[in-house]
Amino acid sequence: MQKAAVVAGYQGDAALERLLRKDGASLTVSALRDIVAGVLAAPPAAQPDAWIGLIAASSGPALREQLRALKDEMNAVRDDGLGEGRWTSGRVASLRTELATRGLAGYVQPRGDEHQGEYVAPRAERLAWLTGFTGSAGLAIVLADKAAIFVDGRYTLQVRSQVDSGSFEPLHISDSPPPDWLARNLKPGDRLGYDPWLHTPDGAERLRAACVKAKAELVPCAGNPVDAVWTNQPPPPIAPVVAHPLSFAGRDSGAKRRELAEKLAADGIDAAILTAPDAIAWLLNIRGGDVPHTPLPLSFAILHRDATVDLFIEPRKLAPGLGEHLGNEIRIARPSGLGPALDAMSGRRVLADPAAAALWIFDRLAAAKAAIVRAPDPVSLPKACKNEAELAGTRAAHRRDGAALTRFLAWLAREAPSGRLTEIEAADRLAEFRGGGEHFRDFSFDTISGAGPNGAIVHYRATPASNRRLEAGMLYLVDSGAQYLDGTTDVTRTVAIGRPTSEQRDRFTRVLKGHIATATARFPQGTTGAQLDAFARRPLWDVGLDYDHGTGHGVGSYLGVHEGPQRISKLPSTVALRPGMIVSNEPGYYKTAGYGIRIENLVVVTVLPGLPGGERAMLGFETLTLAPIDLDLVDTTLLDAAEIDWLNAYHARVRETLTPLVDAATAAWLKDATRALNR
Repeated sequence: MQKAAVVAGYQGDAALERLLRKDGASLTVSALRDIVAGVLAAPPAAQPDAWIGLIAASSGPALREQLRALKDEMNAVRDDGLGEGRWTSGRVASLRTELATRGLAGYVQPRGDEHQGEYVAPRAERLAWLTGFTGSAGLAIVLADKAAIFVDGRYTLQVRSQVDSGSFEPLHISDSPPPDWLARNLKPGDRLGYDPWLHTPDGAERLRAACVKAKAELVPCAGNPVDAVWTNQPPPPIAPVVAHPLSFAGRDSGAKRRELAEKLAADGIDAAILTAPDAIAWLLNIRGGDVPHTPLPLSFAILHRDATVDLFIEPRKLAPGLGEHLGNEIRIARPSGLGPALDAMSGRRVLADPAAAALWIFDRLAAAKAAIVRAPDPVSLPKACKNEAELAGTRAAHRRDGAALTRFLAWLAREAPSGRLTEIEAADRLAEFRGGGEHFRDFSFDTISGAGPNGAIVHYRATPASNRRLEAGMLYLVDSGAQYLDGTTDVTRTVAIGRPTSEQRDRFTRVLKGHIATATARFPQGTTGAQLDAFARRPLWDVGLDYDHGTGHGVGSYLGVHEGPQRISKLPSTVALRPGMIVSNEPGYYKTAGYGIRIENLVVVTVLPGLPGGERAMLGFETLTLAPIDLDLVDTTLLDAAEIDWLNAYHARVRETLTPLVDAATAAWLKDATRALNR
């Protein structure tokens, strides 16, 4: 159902045009409407009127009022088909009709965009529009007579609740990999379509191998087939791109570019293609707002060996004064200019990341007869190793964030026993505590607020249909974070509502033991996160339990809450943990239809002091997150003396740091919540 078509207050295009001329704006109303449509296609901003600065350098109150009214009017009739419960089987039928007109027997639709990112603009939510699944990772394959959707262990419960099993067979991506499914279900001679913008070379090669096995053909699509049938697809987003202050960034863009360019030149490389918006944002010290909860300006860039950069970005997004910040070594071009720029690389040695850049990039470079150097994005590793200013900022952000979360936990302890509090009400209250903090800009992801069985859904999001009350005997899992100008946070706490069962305390304490083992790990330089992952799982493995997600992901500095290349996971990795890298420490346990447990802190890799007789330099972790861990869920008989000492020391630090930052009632609760446990 469409929203009401008219919002009172807009005086009409003619009146707006007069105001535009009066305030010196050169835009036509038609062009202005295009900008507003792009603004509406971007996530809601923490500073909701910032987009008005893109219209006129200085706008009077009358123009501002009419611009807001126009935005409200256009928003009232907007309908992109992505709302909760809006999915219909007719979308799959429409896609099959489109595929038939193209002579295709099927199509592969991943969850992602042209940048292969986790967080995407509404325009790129093709998987959600096609299937109804809203998770951050997945892939659908639609054939003429069957279809399947593939997700990892985080989403096995969510996919079954969101996706029509009559239209899509839900499958675990590890147990039933898409290439294997294709090899079984494609027929000889079938032509399987894919969008080369949405697959890396590595990913496309796996699909091609499956097609060869089935005697079928993998065919690149000229234009995405889903876009062809998604009639009300949002336009590309337009959110202001602004400078990120040097006080938070720690290094100016010129120094970063010169360091990377020197490495390119030393390796005989002429240019590097940058396709990850977070890498571009970090390199140029800019931030945007094109995708939810992550301050990314969607863009592409080419870094040349002379340290200059070609930045391919929608110029209407650039905030006033940004050109001065970027300087004359950064050349601005429209996104459509990327193709011709790649064509001009003939005979040059060009670096592109085959694990992260779209196949379209490689095909274009190959057609131009460039010498392609397949190597990791050169920005990825320097971005991951935070400098001193970034680390100081994230420590400050975690202190403020910890105070907000502690106020929430104290409030929760008072309100939850009534049995009237719901998941959505709890999440909304946490947002209130967090939202007023210094340097706050957004939440770093949609809060996971799961009571009882909903807590067992790893990436659960409460909706009016699923919203549970927090009742006695339940465990409540809250995973949340924020984007501050000086840092990005991500923290999970699991709380007992009423008296927990002995099983709940056992499982929680085993998760805690794994968390402590990771937090206190000592490891030599060159160690990868894959080598540490078992530290967190061992206490669960001891009794035949495990969890189906990684133990830790990288985190950016006012950038992505999920950042590579570092991680702690069962998955193999060749990237060693290095000083300055921030990762999460978040083991868990999930009992389907029962409860979920996760304890998550962010930690930063540090150099440890040498030990007597030690022969190698050792690294470890400094815990950044500050928030109490529910002692009512701790079974001390399962902890050894060192583990109890760690928990007591951590809680003492939490209490000493946060008490001056919270109100008296919260401080009193915090004192008890961080009481020392006896061995």
